[in-house]
Amino acid sequence: MEPNTLLDAALDEAGISHAGLAAHVNRAGAARGLRLRYEHTAVARWLKGQRPRGQVPDLICEVLAERLDRPVTLDDIGFGSAGGTSSAAAPLARFVERATALWRSDEQQHPHVVGARALTGTPAVIPVWEWENPPEDGDVSRSGPVHVSEADVTTLRAARAHYEQMYRKAGGMATRARVVRFLNSEAAPLLRGSYGDELGRRLHRATGGLVAVAGICAYDSDALGLSQRYFHQALRLAKASGDRGFGAYVIAMLVNQSLFLREYRQAVAFAEAALRAADQDVSPALAADLYAMQAKAYAFLGDRSGTLDCIRRAESAAGRISARREPAETDYVQPGLVNVQVAEALLRIGDLRAAREQAATAVHRPAHDRGRVHRLAILSHVELRQGDAEEAAESALEMARAARGMESQRLRDRLRAVRRHLTETGGGGTAEAAELIDAALRVPL
Repeated sequence: MEPNTLLDAALDEAGISHAGLAAHVNRAGAARGLRLRYEHTAVARWLKGQRPRGQVPDLICEVLAERLDRPVTLDDIGFGSAGGTSSAAAPLARFVERATALWRSDEQQHPHVVGARALTGTPAVIPVWEWENPPEDGDVSRSGPVHVSEADVTTLRAARAHYEQMYRKAGGMATRARVVRFLNSEAAPLLRGSYGDELGRRLHRATGGLVAVAGICAYDSDALGLSQRYFHQALRLAKASGDRGFGAYVIAMLVNQSLFLREYRQAVAFAEAALRAADQDVSPALAADLYAMQAKAYAFLGDRSGTLDCIRRAESAAGRISARREPAETDYVQPGLVNVQVAEALLRIGDLRAAREQAATAVHRPAHDRGRVHRLAILSHVELRQGDAEEAAESALEMARAARGMESQRLRDRLRAVRRHLTETGGGGTAEAAELIDAALRVPL
């Protein structure tokens, strides 16, 4: 079930608690001859996505309309005809209200939103399918209380770059609250403002970039369901912008999350959708990353030929990268990124010699702090698999030192995995590396 962020936002605006709404609904029902005995637990279920039966949704509208002194429809509280549709399928104006309601709930740390489970099966696939297929947004212009200017769009782009760098240096847990606060205070009023079609498309593109960063930070904080919903929002904004290349970038984030969730066939299918639908709009850097992640997915599926074919495609695309012609978002595909992705795929299919060559190449190329931790973790794992415990311990020590100061659940996963591999193998230097990792893990996030 999808969290009902619209009802959540309406309750917040009206200043009604869960218990208060239940009591008001019971009284409104009694006026209609209904015997209702709702408590705060029922409201909590509604906020998690459960639809109340019978006349209750209408009663909720009645209660909120009286409190807010304005009409409230079923669509306004997430119980209308579009209540069960995806964000991508909703008309753009309604999508904006749903999106901004999620941002507000995230900023306020509402458990039913922050702790939402990741979607699987058809609900996880529909947003990608709807991005790829018609209808398109014919006109995204809007009339609202705030006049949007080109300077506003420039500010959103600058904010995306700022928060992306913060994420790379400090981790998603430290960065997420700042991004979400900015979305609520700056981006939401602009989306509801006044703009023509051309400026509106640039506005949706710039906002989508920020929403994608929020998704990355949520993923790094282990809020996987919330992260997925941010990526789905970014994909809808990409569609409104008309920028196919940006949509493919967002799908690359979904591919990465699918790999983490062990949805390997989904990862392959999503990457294929991005490459197919965006076609010439996929930059060489993005194509290289998509093919490299496909290679990892094929490796986990036990498809050696598929793995090697995607490795060749990834390396070919990487050879065409020109930083000056890449969009801002793809600068994460730094020298060595494809090497470490390929190393993981080769490790999985048992080609240890080639995996070590790729991992060593990745480590010796420049990378931001997060990337360096990841590369050293893979190199340490390969070295252990080849029986070089001392070299693996040195790589692990360097990795643990590089991870200092970052608040990231994903990096902690890396640290724990490396420690487990070290202690299972033993050998010279492994105790020192394990002790340093233990010290890092004892510090609470």
